[in-house]
Amino acid sequence: MSPIGRFAARGAIATIAAISLLSACSGSSAPTTSDQATASTTTQGTTSSAPAEPSRSDTLTVVTHDSFALSDEAKAKFETDTGLKVTYVAPGDAGSMANQLVLTKDSPLGDVVFGIDNTFASRVAGAGVLDPYAAAPLPTLANDLSADDGHLLTPIDYGDVCVNADKGWYAAKNLPIPTSLDDLAGAAYKDQLAVENPASSSPGLAFLAATVGAKGEDGYLDYWGKLTDNGVKIAKGWTEAYTGDFSGSSGKGPRPLVVSYATSPAFEVDKGATESRTVALLDTCFRQVEYAGVLKGSQNVWGAKKFIDFMLSKEVQAEIPEQMYMYPVDASVTLPADWVKFAPLSPKPIAVDAATIGAQRESWIKDWTARVLG
Repeated sequence: MSPIGRFAARGAIATIAAISLLSACSGSSAPTTSDQATASTTTQGTTSSAPAEPSRSDTLTVVTHDSFALSDEAKAKFETDTGLKVTYVAPGDAGSMANQLVLTKDSPLGDVVFGIDNTFASRVAGAGVLDPYAAAPLPTLANDLSADDGHLLTPIDYGDVCVNADKGWYAAKNLPIPTSLDDLAGAAYKDQLAVENPASSSPGLAFLAATVGAKGEDGYLDYWGKLTDNGVKIAKGWTEAYTGDFSGSSGKGPRPLVVSYATSPAFEVDKGATESRTVALLDTCFRQVEYAGVLKGSQNVWGAKKFIDFMLSKEVQAEIPEQMYMYPVDASVTLPADWVKFAPLSPKPIAVDAATIGAQRESWIKDWTARVLG
């Protein structure tokens, strides 16, 4: 999958099919002891406890955002090892997917979900969409990135949402590349920034959270007022902003600044080149974490749990950087060599705690919409 395909999946709607499970997550099709629940049965008037298998079927439906990708080999191995036919349903980017999960909770879209991020985690968890599953053992970093204590969401990968700049554009204009949020509102950078709508885009919401974290709840709307006065362009999603408005990628749009990912520059290196065409502004970043969870009402709870185990396996964690352009939660995974140079994480991402996001997300979006689009 191309880098454009991966990042476009953050803001465009598509449907993806089939993935695989590696051998460490497969084996016998019978549930293990940890999978079993206890049920009561009556024999000759005596009530006793007997193990009951979790629900399962020959198929597994995985709900994802439309940027999910793994190698064909992993996909093939999954179906071979489990005997399951897997279908992927992708209602849109992480924000669209989260909204659909809540709206359809009484008739769930599938068995397991991947791609809920920390800006929407509280909404999905609080809506009764998920059943608990304590995957074990978790990598240490995954424990650190956990979204809740009820084992509803399991961390799978993470990365930084940051403003990206087109280095060539600024070199041609003999203009310094901006470095901070305040720079973006400066007169020298008028009509240069494209951002995604936080009401419809996961990176757009992450960037909105970054502005709240940096400017405070009393100051972020004033900051957005400055961006608006400075000609910020609001796009529906990542695809429109990065491939349509941004000048530093394939779209060759008119704007040299765009909200994307810290990993994006690693995929903007021309063949034979030693430098990326773009750079992430690491003082503008918000750390995004992606989770997986068992959907309440799943017809295949056994398969849903195995899928989460699979996503945490060494084989899949090793694929995440190249296939999904995020950092794996397994810190022992060797990262692509060029990530050190072109895709470093922010040393100090702008922090907003999950409880605050959960409590204020809807009001932030409502107030932002009134200030910026109203």
